[in-house]
Amino acid sequence: MLLDLELVPERKAVMRSLKAISSATVLLAGLTFSLFAADKDKKEATSKEPARPSYELSQPEKESLDLAMYQSIRIEALSHSHIMEYASGLADGIGPRLTGSPNLKRANEWTRDQFTAMGCANAHLEDWGEFGMGWQQLNTWVRMTSPDTAVFIAQAAPWSPATKGPVTAPAVWVNIKTEADFDRYRGKLAGKIVFLGEMREVRPVDKPFFVRDEDADLLRIETYPTRFGGGFSFGDFLKGQAFREKIGKFLAAENAIAAITPSRDGRNGGGSGGTIFDDTDAGFGFLIFQREHADAIPVAVTAIENYGRVYRLLKAGVPVSIELNIDTKFTGDHEHGFDTIGEIPGTDPKVKDEIVMLGGHLDSWASGTGATDNGAGTLVAMEAMRILNALQIKPRRTIRVGLWTGEEEGEFGSYGYVKQHFGFIPRSTEPDQSIITEYDRDPSGPIQLKPDHQKLSAYFNVDNGGGKIRGVYLQGNSAIAPIFAQWIEPLKDLGVTTLTLRDTGGTDHEAFDAVGLPGFQFIQDPLDYSSRTHHTNMDTYERLQPDDLAQAALVEATFVYNAAMRDQMLPRKPLPHPELEQKRSEPLKNVMPGVELKQ
Repeated sequence: MLLDLELVPERKAVMRSLKAISSATVLLAGLTFSLFAADKDKKEATSKEPARPSYELSQPEKESLDLAMYQSIRIEALSHSHIMEYASGLADGIGPRLTGSPNLKRANEWTRDQFTAMGCANAHLEDWGEFGMGWQQLNTWVRMTSPDTAVFIAQAAPWSPATKGPVTAPAVWVNIKTEADFDRYRGKLAGKIVFLGEMREVRPVDKPFFVRDEDADLLRIETYPTRFGGGFSFGDFLKGQAFREKIGKFLAAENAIAAITPSRDGRNGGGSGGTIFDDTDAGFGFLIFQREHADAIPVAVTAIENYGRVYRLLKAGVPVSIELNIDTKFTGDHEHGFDTIGEIPGTDPKVKDEIVMLGGHLDSWASGTGATDNGAGTLVAMEAMRILNALQIKPRRTIRVGLWTGEEEGEFGSYGYVKQHFGFIPRSTEPDQSIITEYDRDPSGPIQLKPDHQKLSAYFNVDNGGGKIRGVYLQGNSAIAPIFAQWIEPLKDLGVTTLTLRDTGGTDHEAFDAVGLPGFQFIQDPLDYSSRTHHTNMDTYERLQPDDLAQAALVEATFVYNAAMRDQMLPRKPLPHPELEQKRSEPLKNVMPGVELKQ
């Protein structure tokens, strides 16, 4: 039975309360309806706004790692590795892969076909644009014929023209450092073979060429530097190379027959004992692959010991006669460059259009077979894709591999790919910028983005030789540090221990990082990369370490898998504004007290 309010002494007070409650209920109902309507309008308005990309959202504190897949990748990489088969096919079967050369064309086609054979989809070549001259070294030899006979270790400098068969001529030493030096040699070089440049000191080899990073080395890498300024400027380097181009044209105008340059040194004295560094430093300028900047006379680089003997004889006044033959072939002035691309398609309808990328550069220099630079990075990317295909993974996002070309001459392939797909920095067209490679020129405006810029989660690169992976350069991306820290925890027994916020440069992840995309280069054990294989005649299959390469493929495959499977894309740094960098670096005005203000 319900309470009879008429029998309650406080009936009137209760009735007043009920009336108030009744009124409040009506008001609340009205307010609820109004809020519901407002919320509905807000949701409808919100639904019309584009959803924020997942890399802008808060990242989970704990990563959901598939440890069973970690183990499967480990077993496939270490127990069923095929990386050295790829290595021999690339380094032995194809050989050196100078950009624009017939060998690089073969390598593009071979890697495309290998991706198809391992199960990748959409394996194809992408044209990134005109490069310059195609070139091959067919044969080069240099020897001294008097006052003694001696066979030299020598190779043609890249894009050197050929001599007209074997030639014999007197040697002369020339050292041109400034414009004023040209006058010293006018009228003295006709019919001569020029030994060009200072004889450097050859120090004792008292440190090992082959080294691994110890704990102290990794700690140094992990520690973020606080020193400002004084960094290497590639643009300034290229301006210096323009003077070498003038030297080559001067020698040609003076009717010199050919030039011989000494090999530079490597780390720990690696540029001795028959190792020669053979890249654009050996010739007359950096842009020698373009017809308008081509070497004006034939040029070869020789071992420092051979150069030193001739140098000392000439300095002592002893006549020296040299016989040489530089036999090279040009295959065209307007060769195009191509990247090799392949995919494992994504399967999650919500994120399959998003992309995780890995890669390295396929091109090399011409004196070795490009095994460690950067055959190793190519092989690791190929093996990582083979592992993931062998395990028949079904990634949520699309996994895409890119093998770039033109890296050695200016990272053309990766920058070209990024420009076509994700975005680019407008570059200066001022006359003084014409001697600088396209993607190193001064910015002329803000980054221009393309729609797919929102779809790339990350790019992972290998290009520090053939050493095993020890960690990751984070390129200043603090938000990704706690994520990668969890990813490497199950890999620490393989030596993967170090994350650093440091930037590292000189290779293809820069193309992605430059437009605000997460692009990462792995930290690798140095081995003998900087001492005797980087750009040398010793960069051959024998310098590759199978266990290191297998470990690197394991690590890269794991990183790529994690990125492809997590709920969100990886976090990004704020979008760069390269067009503002120069202004930000200008000195502040009117800082010093007492100095008259300038209008």
